[in-house]
Amino acid sequence: MCVGVTVSCPRCGAQVRKPDLMHSDWRCDNCGDVPPFHVAEHINAEIVESMLRQRTPKSEKVPFWCPWPLPAGWMVTGVGWAGDDRMGVRASALSCSGPEPLGGGPADVVLIAELPGVGLGTRFAGIPGIDPGYLITEALADAKGHLGPDAKIKAAGHPTPLWCVKSPEDRSAYVSEAKGMWLYAVAWPASAGYFLAEHVVLHDLSEGVPPELVYGAPSPYLHGRA
Repeated sequence: MCVGVTVSCPRCGAQVRKPDLMHSDWRCDNCGDVPPFHVAEHINAEIVESMLRQRTPKSEKVPFWCPWPLPAGWMVTGVGWAGDDRMGVRASALSCSGPEPLGGGPADVVLIAELPGVGLGTRFAGIPGIDPGYLITEALADAKGHLGPDAKIKAAGHPTPLWCVKSPEDRSAYVSEAKGMWLYAVAWPASAGYFLAEHVVLHDLSEGVPPELVYGAPSPYLHGRA
């Protein structure tokens, strides 16, 4: 099956140049050498399976996180990955959409798993830098006197704390680590971050795609609005 994709820089969203005789890596005029970020133009079960086939022995088992079971009214609305045939998958992204937890309209959440140095998560979170370590340090410092992390989920069966980091006012961004890689959860609007208070369990789709997954119209945030 041929899957249409858009390709951009994982760090800034700009166009990227393919490798050529002079360069072995994909290049962004703003960010230099980068693993290209591919987003499938549509979403259904066949496209998810095609995305999972992008994994190679070099992919270092980057997880493709998906809330499962999905909360009532929520659907998977997009998938993407950063990498190429030479370097393998370096980051993954999945978007889901549904009713805003506080009843204010539609909401979107993008889940990202990435290896250090990719910069995809900070792009969607709307925060500077490539890796979020310093943001977690700041969040921990701000949390002095409070009880525990800002949210708790399960990822691959393990309790996983999430720390809210400073982001633009139109969204809320949470960061953690799971399976030895960065984990981001970015929600629009900002109040949709309450999605993470609904006993969210993340399942790695590379370990099996539930046949009951429901798919919806492509997320505007995964497709360049972020």
